[in-house]
Amino acid sequence: MFHGKGGYSWSEIYNMPIWLRRFTFNEIQNFYNKEKEEHDKSLNKGKTTVIDSKGQVQAPEFLKTPTYK
Repeated sequence: MFHGKGGYSWSEIYNMPIWLRRFTFNEIQNFYNKEKEEHDKSLNKGKTTVIDSKGQVQAPEFLKTPTYK
């Protein structure tokens, strides 16, 4: 029922035993955390930045080493 994005009704959750309710909540939370991680990975894939952690602009690698002789 969950993966169909239908969710659970209030009465289903209310009538669940506490251990099953906690287990279900933790599984749903794990699912969404993994989904968020994968989404963040796909957004950051291929992105490179030239700004370091101090906020200063660094030259890209291809500009640092000359290719001509």
